[in-house]
Amino acid sequence: MSDGALSQDEIDSLLAGLDPSAGGSPSQKASASGLAPADLKAFNSILAELSDTHAQTVSMMTGKDATFSAPKSDSTTRDGMLPSLPDEVLAVKIDMVGGIPGDHLFLVPKDAALKIASLANQDESLSDLDEMAVSVVSECISSLTGSVINAFTEKSGNRSIQSDVADGAFGPKAIARFPAGDFVRVAYDMTIDGSPYKLWEIYSQAFAKDIVAASGMQAPAPQQMGGGSMQTGGQMPQGGGAMGYQQPMYQQPMMGQQQMMGQQQMMGQQQMYQSPVMAQPNVQPVQFANLGLGHPGMESGNIGLIMDVYMELTVELGRTKKLIKDILGIGEGTIIELDKLAGEPVDILVNHKLIAKGEVVVIDENFGVRVTEIVSPMERMADLS
Repeated sequence: MSDGALSQDEIDSLLAGLDPSAGGSPSQKASASGLAPADLKAFNSILAELSDTHAQTVSMMTGKDATFSAPKSDSTTRDGMLPSLPDEVLAVKIDMVGGIPGDHLFLVPKDAALKIASLANQDESLSDLDEMAVSVVSECISSLTGSVINAFTEKSGNRSIQSDVADGAFGPKAIARFPAGDFVRVAYDMTIDGSPYKLWEIYSQAFAKDIVAASGMQAPAPQQMGGGSMQTGGQMPQGGGAMGYQQPMYQQPMMGQQQMMGQQQMMGQQQMYQSPVMAQPNVQPVQFANLGLGHPGMESGNIGLIMDVYMELTVELGRTKKLIKDILGIGEGTIIELDKLAGEPVDILVNHKLIAKGEVVVIDENFGVRVTEIVSPMERMADLS
């Protein structure tokens, strides 16, 4: 009879959010539309173009020379991944959202995370991954993910791909939140200031498959013609089965001396069977939006990156101009008359630029300002001039 204590396997399962009664392993099955080897190779080739970009990003963050090896991608599961990881890792989950969503995370060993954080903070004494260190490494991972999204956007043409906010967590490897079922594991050999480190990037299999398909790099599926398989070395199908048919470049429909005549006949048949939509494309003139002053509510997709930046906000009671001799004569009890009337709204400035007007109020024992008017863009332009 059990004494009520949890085994190590049960503890790891609980940390990973699994059900210990299910044997400590999730019931995960690869989808029927799994990633073909050719698709995995195509996906890896996209990431291979980023090795130099990743090295430059890490070098800028750390101030030291960095290198990235060519990625090595394969398909695995959580149970297949855990044995290759050190006991403790920094898992930075930064999912893909927008046009092509999917699970995505980086796994950084403790020694690599400490190296990046200590160099970025210029703190050689850093020996543990505290909250600040995790934040620094997560920022570095966000930059790497930004380069990845640029590559995916260029290859797929989908400009709506974005990344979620990076969520870093350091602890036992069992806490890493892997995608369900089979997923794509990308391994890098990284060096920082001559020291070697490992780095892993994880993608859900569905996301990798969607990227490859959108990039036009997907392995072609067998085509069906009239209920049967297409003959790669045969002649062009006849009758209704030839509707919309296009002969691949590598096929030889005619042989011998009649080859040129056969090609001309084939081109004529293709023109006969072209659909009206293809023959008469719908061409429309380009319509551009009217140029005008931007609205304050229009934000760029990445404005969240600067939400924690401080800006100076000043409330100005009024202004005046004085001669130098008058300023030198200022002493205790001197009254300085301002250009504002009593009860007139005060100016609210951000980084010395007028954005609003308000009235002075008292909150408990402190002064405050109630915003009464937002300055229009035209007034701001007039103020700049």
